[in-house]
Amino acid sequence: MADAADSAPKGTQRPFGHGGGEPDVRPYARRLFWPGGLSSRLLVLTVLIVTLGGLLVLPWSLAQFEENWLEDRIIRAEVASLGVDATPKQKVSDALSNELLNGADVLSIAVQSDGVRRLVLAPPRFPRTPYLVDLRGGFSLDLLGAPFETLFSGKDRMVRAVARPRYMKGDFIEIVTTDVRLQKALVAYLVRLSIIAVAVAAAVGALIYLLLNALFVRPMQRITGSMERFRVDPDDPLARPHLSGRRDEIGRAETELNRMQAELRAALNSRARLAALGEAVAKINHDLRNMLTSAQIASERLALSGDPKVAQALPRLERALDRAIKLASDVLAYGRSEEAAPSLAQVHLADAVADAAEDAGLTPHGVRLVSKVGARARVLADPEQLNRILVNLLRNAREAIVSKPGGDGHGRIDITFERRETDSLVRIADTGPGVPERMRERLFQPFSGTTRQGGAGLGLAISRELAQGHGGDLVLASTGAEGTVFELTLPNAAKD
Repeated sequence: MADAADSAPKGTQRPFGHGGGEPDVRPYARRLFWPGGLSSRLLVLTVLIVTLGGLLVLPWSLAQFEENWLEDRIIRAEVASLGVDATPKQKVSDALSNELLNGADVLSIAVQSDGVRRLVLAPPRFPRTPYLVDLRGGFSLDLLGAPFETLFSGKDRMVRAVARPRYMKGDFIEIVTTDVRLQKALVAYLVRLSIIAVAVAAAVGALIYLLLNALFVRPMQRITGSMERFRVDPDDPLARPHLSGRRDEIGRAETELNRMQAELRAALNSRARLAALGEAVAKINHDLRNMLTSAQIASERLALSGDPKVAQALPRLERALDRAIKLASDVLAYGRSEEAAPSLAQVHLADAVADAAEDAGLTPHGVRLVSKVGARARVLADPEQLNRILVNLLRNAREAIVSKPGGDGHGRIDITFERRETDSLVRIADTGPGVPERMRERLFQPFSGTTRQGGAGLGLAISRELAQGHGGDLVLASTGAEGTVFELTLPNAAKD
């Protein structure tokens, strides 16, 4: 078993910071001011939202300004019309008419009363037809487009405004005025409004940004920095998150991160100790296996001595040596860090079952195999790993039948195959005594799932790991006094 630190891939961080010096946190420092960081994105979003809010308010503000500007001219025109009504025969000279129109800042004034419309102050001939702004219905959505028509109407345009009179009786009062002054007033108001909006947006945006940055971004940056430091060196004291005591999601994230780091540190320390222990066990098992092999050779030589006492004790010694060698081999096999990825190929299941039965010691005169697998049945599997799975299952079944209390060492193992829509099912059923109830929950746990004396409890654990590596599984389907059934699922091979 290779050392855990030495077996780490090149270019990766070691799990512990011993001998590595101070962790490099410069990428984290640069990220704080990187335009793609959370803080910068928050600033951009704040500016966009505040600007969007200002743009939504702009049409209403311009429309309200234009309405007030026109209403002011209408009031002046209404006062001028009252002056005309006070004159004899309601007629004035051209000079007085021009003076009243200039004072009201309009080109013409008309009043309608009782359905009759009359020009109070007659206008000259207009070069272009005025566009209408109706103020009789109060502020409405139709008035939102009026300021933009004024701003982009071009030269020599006139506006015709209609409103209800305030100081005189009548249906409405109507004025016509050039939109040059209104256009200049709108532009000046728009400039003032933009300056005010920019100032307010800057103040509100800065306040929102600072609050969100203090409440959310900075704590998230501290949590991110803690995770990055922990990745570099789990033993770094600065990698521990700062617990602010908050009761919201940020506080919960800090608490859970602190708890996760503590558990992960404990797991890493335990893994380091297990790696060292595993290496030592691997070396011991390797030497022990060599010694057991030497002892086995010596026992074979003793069998040639002809001594009756030696011949009587020798079978027990051989069985003990066989169990010890198998235990050492299983521990070495399981002690590898992980199984190699399966090299999938289309395997004829009947041939694989026959080879595994021979390796598992099945014979027609003892525990025999009854294979109901068709000659054309195929699965997608690694041939070597599939052989290991089947040998483990068949050997366990044979040993369970042989060790069955009151049995004669004879029994049967049935293997059937079923091709399903998404996978293939291989069912292995034996006539053994069944798995004791106390062993069923930990049957596939390493060093726990064995019911026979001298077993390491690794065969089923390794077999399930290999099956899951294929994308399938190995489960205990049923067990009892009538026997045990295991179900192995594997990927389907391509149809012929």
